[in-house]
Amino acid sequence: MNFDTDPVHDDIRQGMRDLCAKFPDEYWAERDERHEFPWDFYGAVTDAGWLGLTIPEEYGGGGLGVTEAAIVEREIAASGAGMGGCSSVHIGIFGFEPILHHGSEDLKQRFLPRVPKGDLQISFAVTEPDAGTDTTNLSTFARKVDGGWLVTGKKVWISNAQQAERMLLLARTTPKDQCARRTEGLTVFFAPVDRDRVTIRPIPKLGRNSVDSNELFIDDLFVADEDVVGEVGRGFEVILTGLNAERVVAANAMLGIGEAALRRGVRYAQDRVVFGRPIGQNQGLSFQLAEARIRLEAADAVLQKATWLVDQQRPCGAEANYAKWLCAEAGFYAADVALQVHGGMGYSKEFHVERYFREARLMRIAPISQEMVLNYVAEHVLGLPRSY
Repeated sequence: MNFDTDPVHDDIRQGMRDLCAKFPDEYWAERDERHEFPWDFYGAVTDAGWLGLTIPEEYGGGGLGVTEAAIVEREIAASGAGMGGCSSVHIGIFGFEPILHHGSEDLKQRFLPRVPKGDLQISFAVTEPDAGTDTTNLSTFARKVDGGWLVTGKKVWISNAQQAERMLLLARTTPKDQCARRTEGLTVFFAPVDRDRVTIRPIPKLGRNSVDSNELFIDDLFVADEDVVGEVGRGFEVILTGLNAERVVAANAMLGIGEAALRRGVRYAQDRVVFGRPIGQNQGLSFQLAEARIRLEAADAVLQKATWLVDQQRPCGAEANYAKWLCAEAGFYAADVALQVHGGMGYSKEFHVERYFREARLMRIAPISQEMVLNYVAEHVLGLPRSY
């Protein structure tokens, strides 16, 4: 077993740190306060060649893997950009897996070369009011017409829709009662976000306000046959593509925001003097910070194994879920401790830890809730009866 770092990966880390240093906490606080997409940051990431990192070189991308994408997102989050920074570039760095693995060559040629250039904004349109974790319960329906499909339905919690030109849209193409299994009869479309047919309504939310979240109301949206991703009726398999890798990349962002929070917590504990001594001298605070460090390190160890398994294309469902659960818990714990160490000032916006806290809380819900991870482990690892 070798824990030495790869020189190439070290270069990626340093490159991202240098880039992110140009966008301090104040930049992200302002984007969050104004609910503004971080276009300057997005442009800098594009110019530095990080978008399209996992797109094959034949389509103009970097041709790198999950490990490299994970490093990039962890460094973004750890810089203080948090989930807002990661979410602004996540799809461009690691969001085209369904098209890469299931899209036609025509679809790849039309769209993938645009990703590294930064001029293709997309969304994932899967979740619905009655179909969150229960994906197969979705009601958005695509009706076959000459040359394509007409899609009608409602989506919710769709990120980046305000800017999106296209969306990876999951819809039912065969009524559920006509399918032998609930996972059948679903199809993925790389659909245009036609504002005449798609009404986008922003959702006011707790954090990560630099990247919008929305309700989508879709009314007879036409999607051409050539924009179907994979086989008609087998969209559930398409959506599952890259699921474990997605959790590994997200887990890295969770650790990153924990690192940012812990760094600020330690600095404040060293600088803040009460009763004539630094508050970090008090075990009531120093022990919490030390525990946050230990939790982050332990989560990272599991995450490294999961990331390695993903890149080796080995089975890793359990490990990816372990990593997601542990990193979400460790990242949030670090953010909570950092806020507590700051006392009343932690509740203010001045020291930024309240933003870390708000954004870290999201990661115990998404991209899969902690409870659903435990359900997975109970059923698929321990062999216990399914609870739902």
